[in-house]
Amino acid sequence: MGMEAREAMRAMRRNDGDVESVTIDARTRKRILSFAAPYRREIAVFLLTVVVAAAISVAVPVIAGRVVNELTLPGGTRSGVLVLAGIIVGLAVLEAGTSLLQRWYSARLGEGIIYDLRRGVFSHVQAMPVAFFTRTQTGALISRLNNDVMGAQRAFTTTLSGLVSNGISVALTLAVMFTQSWLITLFSLVLVPLFLLPAKRVGRKLAGLTRESYDLNADMGAQMNERFTVGGATLVKLFGRPEEEQGTFSEKAGRVRTIGVTTAMYARTFIVALALVAGLSQALAYGIGGWLVFDGQLDPGTVVTLALLLTRLYGPLTALSNVRVDVMSAMVSFQRVFEILDLRPIIREKDDARELPAEASSVSFDHVSFHYPSADEVSLASLEVVARPESGDGGEVLHGIDFSVEPGQLVALVGPSGAGKTTIAKLIPRLYDATEGAVRLGGQDVRDLTFATIADHVGMVAQDAHLFHDTVRANMAYAKPGATDAEIWAALESAQIAEVVRRIDSGLDTVVGERGHRFSGGEQQRLAIARVMLKAPPIVILDEATAHLDGESEAAVQRALNTVLEGRTAIVIAHRLSTIRKADKILVVDDGRVTQSGTHRELLDQGGLYADLHRTQSWDDA
Repeated sequence: MGMEAREAMRAMRRNDGDVESVTIDARTRKRILSFAAPYRREIAVFLLTVVVAAAISVAVPVIAGRVVNELTLPGGTRSGVLVLAGIIVGLAVLEAGTSLLQRWYSARLGEGIIYDLRRGVFSHVQAMPVAFFTRTQTGALISRLNNDVMGAQRAFTTTLSGLVSNGISVALTLAVMFTQSWLITLFSLVLVPLFLLPAKRVGRKLAGLTRESYDLNADMGAQMNERFTVGGATLVKLFGRPEEEQGTFSEKAGRVRTIGVTTAMYARTFIVALALVAGLSQALAYGIGGWLVFDGQLDPGTVVTLALLLTRLYGPLTALSNVRVDVMSAMVSFQRVFEILDLRPIIREKDDARELPAEASSVSFDHVSFHYPSADEVSLASLEVVARPESGDGGEVLHGIDFSVEPGQLVALVGPSGAGKTTIAKLIPRLYDATEGAVRLGGQDVRDLTFATIADHVGMVAQDAHLFHDTVRANMAYAKPGATDAEIWAALESAQIAEVVRRIDSGLDTVVGERGHRFSGGEQQRLAIARVMLKAPPIVILDEATAHLDGESEAAVQRALNTVLEGRTAIVIAHRLSTIRKADKILVVDDGRVTQSGTHRELLDQGGLYADLHRTQSWDDA
């Protein structure tokens, strides 16, 4: 009875009132069925094996009862017993083969669905714009790829097989029992409500405890995820808060421990109760059946058959009593996955998107205005850490930006923090789309170009140089797959970082650490610059690319940049004179507008904001 008890316990744990209240519309149900269409054959064979297994589970007690009759009633023979024993052996072999076949098709079906869902969600998420990731909680998104995908997969394996298997088992068991003795069957069923009603109450209690445990484990996971990074661990040590962190973690872990003990006792109590009710039912069957045997109304084999069948009845009955919760839990998982897949990216490639000629390198902004998209345009409340209504309409951050950069020119963007310089830079590689006007590459609106051609033509070094937790070689080759070691070393030399890498024993095989923390901020920045140098695009954007470098490193990198930018179109965001003094054109950005334009000397002569910034920041001493 252990298997039936465990199945019943799983059903009880899923007895969640919140799930029961969920409704799934017809469109979602139809979509789920269409999603399963490629696996029609696997599902059919899988269900067939489930039916056969359920039939065998009922057939064995019936044959066991006939063995008893062969042994106890007049006319029984050795050959009859041997034949029945042979049938039991055959059924055991058939059950073993069916079990293996069922597991094979269950695995193919389940893993196939997991593959399709994960691949679809991963591909779709990668197509989402940067604005999506600025709002989304990474852990919630990963949960959709893991927990919800697994929950959806269970709809076609555990839930579907449980529903069919338990349904057939209960139907066949009751049918056979009624044919054997309707009186004993009815008396046995009297005990069912005495078990199922408390079981539902215990199930709700277990569901609440399980939800609380999941929430606490998620909180502990989030705490570990933040504190066990290099930055988080450093912050904890710098502020001397390890005892407080330990206390917070211990409190949550202690509650999980308490819930674990309570849940274990509820589970054991339930299993003991299930065994007790089944035992009482068997005693009732033996008692009434024995009385009827002595009255000549039943044979001994029938009594044994009924007693054995009763052991297979209560577990499936309990599981079926929670079947709606099982089904709805699986449907909710599908619904949450579809919620991601239905979120259309606001930045999309047109069906007839064009390629750019390799030599195209001009950049122009044609009366561009822009405001950041609202939450409901790019994200889901369920994926955000704290989903709150937006305060205000956000408003435009760029107003009528209008300028052009000719091939080979170096144009600098300067201005106070928050003026809109980085936002302008992000519109060029189409990380965001202009609200009004057009951003053009090679005279073509970026919205008319393929993503691939934009990526080939534009290289960007951002303020925060992100490095993957991988080797130096892998991080470099991300810009140019298949790059040789010689090409990588040349780029590292140009960025004045080669000697740092050579001093490490592993060289190009050095793992940079999470977010590149094995290297200093300046070294990370130079690695990012080297990565763009390896890519060698015709258009380069440097967003404060030398911000983390000391004076000596900046001078070295600036010499390298002068080399790599030669002949390329460059847009540089910087405050330091070493970066912008020789720019062909300097654009002064203030409050989302280009307020001044000219060379360094022309802007100094004009006065205004540029001259004020130059004077207050002592750029001549930079």
